[in-house]
Amino acid sequence: MSALVPLVVLIPLIGAGAALIAGRRPRLQAIISITALALVVVISLVLLVVVDGQGAIAVEIGGWQAPFGIVLVVDRLAALMLSISSIVLLAVFIFSVGQGNADGDGDAPVSIYNPTYLILATGVFDAFVAGDLFNLYVGFEILLVASYVLITLGGTEQRIRAGVTYIVVSLVSSMLFLASIAMIYGALGTVNIADIAQKMDSIPPDVQAIIHVMLLTAFGIKAAVFPLSFWLPDSYPTAPAPVTAVFAGLLTKVGVYAIIRTETVLFVESNVNVYLLIIALLTMVVGILGAVAQADIKRLLSFTLVSHIGYMIFGIALGTVEGLAATIYYVVHHITVQTTLFLAAGLIERRGGTASILRLGGLLKAAPVVAVLFFIPALNLGGIPPFSGFIGKLALFDAGARLHDPLVYVLIGAGALTSLLTLYALMRAWNLAFWRPKKDVESHESPLTEKLEEAPGRTVVQQKRANPRTMVGATAGMVLVSLVLTVAAGPLYGVAERAAGKVYGSNAYVQLVYPEGEGDTVTGDEGGTP
Repeated sequence: MSALVPLVVLIPLIGAGAALIAGRRPRLQAIISITALALVVVISLVLLVVVDGQGAIAVEIGGWQAPFGIVLVVDRLAALMLSISSIVLLAVFIFSVGQGNADGDGDAPVSIYNPTYLILATGVFDAFVAGDLFNLYVGFEILLVASYVLITLGGTEQRIRAGVTYIVVSLVSSMLFLASIAMIYGALGTVNIADIAQKMDSIPPDVQAIIHVMLLTAFGIKAAVFPLSFWLPDSYPTAPAPVTAVFAGLLTKVGVYAIIRTETVLFVESNVNVYLLIIALLTMVVGILGAVAQADIKRLLSFTLVSHIGYMIFGIALGTVEGLAATIYYVVHHITVQTTLFLAAGLIERRGGTASILRLGGLLKAAPVVAVLFFIPALNLGGIPPFSGFIGKLALFDAGARLHDPLVYVLIGAGALTSLLTLYALMRAWNLAFWRPKKDVESHESPLTEKLEEAPGRTVVQQKRANPRTMVGATAGMVLVSLVLTVAAGPLYGVAERAAGKVYGSNAYVQLVYPEGEGDTVTGDEGGTP
């Protein structure tokens, strides 16, 4: 099974090259891209089953032993992230194919979009399986370079302006990450994560603290935690709908994944949990207050994205296996639901001609299927039982309550309030866009909407278009996946608990990369017990 691990990176990379060669044949490009992503979905699910049953897999590329060569590591956490991210990437790509077939390639030129999308997927998958910090950096840079192209597709003034902000912020984050890697290599002579974990104690505590803060800052920018999240609400909503959906679902979670790895393997003994709890609190509260004030659905969802990153940082900051298990489950839930909501927002914008809830109305009658496709994930993100959002939040609150810490109790209260405000903002948007009759839009007056803010500098274009079945079907598929997370919550949460049991602490990771024996290695933990 170790031969499957490099394929999750190689297949989309080779597919990108093939799609670029087939640039003048859009249908062939789509077939190549869908086939590549579908193969990664199958491989990722196989790896998840194998890793959960037989143990994690470490592969030494080219036969170069760690720490000198590149090591790819797939444990339960990596396999979960590979599985859900590959499913999301496939669904969003199918959505974009439907959009391209309906509108032509003016908004997202197929000859550029398809290979760039596969390059983005390559970077995401590489980041999840990277066993050394420099390979993780390479994965980040691959997906960021692709994202620079995708966020500016169409070349409108708004997209170029937002793209410049996104690029500048991303470059700052990358420079911090690269500087951190240079400091670690200068101090320890290695970038292998397992090797660093073994040698970290040899670095003076003050230098460790500097490296720790630099890495957290770099990953915090990528994850969009407060106050490093200022760039996101103005950057994501300007991109085409499928690009916004995949950015919202995956790119910030790569940053969260990196934080989990560094906090649970490299800096197990360093206690920054109090600071992370405060950051989580501010991220939740500031993010959701921004969402409540938005009239544009995509900006509203962008602010909820920021606020719900706070839940993940909260779980990491608890510093317990229970908190980490809840975080892993919540990350999987949020990737699915947030992507689904952005896809549904794309359908709303096409059918209603605008994303502003101040100008939408009557869509329940005009597009009842879209109403359902937005309503279900909205309830899920708001934490209504029995959906996965409720299960994830409840697990986080339960893990926090076990610590009997006053600050954690404040976080639990803030989390409950954030959940209620999320539900309020999303249900207000649904009510105005779908339930309110179209004839009442012009004369509508309500204290709930009088202080809402439109997207800054954005003109409202009333251009209504039909939603192709492919776009609706892809969104419905993502809604189905979100429901599967609820129906299969028991087994999935069990995998998350076993993943947390093996992730937390450096010993398991070190033993995986440095087992007894030579060459490619597969180590088991017998039946998947933590």
